[in-house]
Amino acid sequence: MKKLNEILGTEFPIIQGGMANIATGEFAAACSNAGALGMIATGGWDAGRLRQEIRRARELTDKPFGVNLMLMSPYAADIAQVILDEGVRVVTTGAGNPGQYIPAWKAAGIKVIPVVAAAVLARRLERYGVDAVIAEGTESGGHVGEMTTMALVPQVIDAVSVPVVAAGGIASGRQMAAALALGACGVQVGTCLLASRECPIHENYKQAVLKAKDSDTVVTGRSVGGPVRCLKNRMTREYLALEKRGATLEELETVTLGGLRKAVLEGDMDAGSVMAGQVAGMLHEIRPLRQIFEELYGQGRAVLAETCREWGAER
Repeated sequence: MKKLNEILGTEFPIIQGGMANIATGEFAAACSNAGALGMIATGGWDAGRLRQEIRRARELTDKPFGVNLMLMSPYAADIAQVILDEGVRVVTTGAGNPGQYIPAWKAAGIKVIPVVAAAVLARRLERYGVDAVIAEGTESGGHVGEMTTMALVPQVIDAVSVPVVAAGGIASGRQMAAALALGACGVQVGTCLLASRECPIHENYKQAVLKAKDSDTVVTGRSVGGPVRCLKNRMTREYLALEKRGATLEELETVTLGGLRKAVLEGDMDAGSVMAGQVAGMLHEIRPLRQIFEELYGQGRAVLAETCREWGAER
């Protein structure tokens, strides 16, 4: 099995997760320069904004980087075309089935790596000729599925013949070692990068992540089919109370309108959508991206080697 870094041409077998309003061209370039695959997250951007971010990334790095397309975006078709026009080399997708775009991307030589939350979708996408899939467990921040990483990754690996990247709940070498032991070719990380020096989120956001404990995240939006994991705050309490009363989608959206922007750019930790995964409780200091990636990979390999020695010796 090929390692993710061999597939992508990166130093480490690590993809930076597509975090809307956070993963700009500048941040993606910083992640690529630090040895991972940086990803520009389109979120709700239009095609023009994405084009600017791609060109900004190219000014800042000569390393591989890619674009993450959120398929629920009203601009998805235009963004898919910009990806072609700008010669992007790697695309990850989320929140839907990218099947209608894959033939054109593949014809252009683009590596396509969709995010999946179930084995059934992974099997369906494999038929389109995707290069790999990212199996993302519910531990992750932002939009989530229902299965945990530990349960999801091996089932996706057993269901498809393409390489599988593990995501969700990975912030240490121990967790990276576990993902590799499950058979993943590499990992995608997001929450642990919120605590990086280069991450462009508001300082209040970074401090909220550092102060978080193991049980300080909650999932909102299950009642409307759009579950999102965030740090607990006034907004999530109001949202969950409305969900319990059976509020309509329109009523719920009044609580979350502009929430991610409030958190990322304005530092509003009460009314903002402070998206973070369950590993937030493991993060205790702000570090350079390079150090984060080196520790993930270096400690991951060391843990795997030590585990093999210890358990092999008992046979």
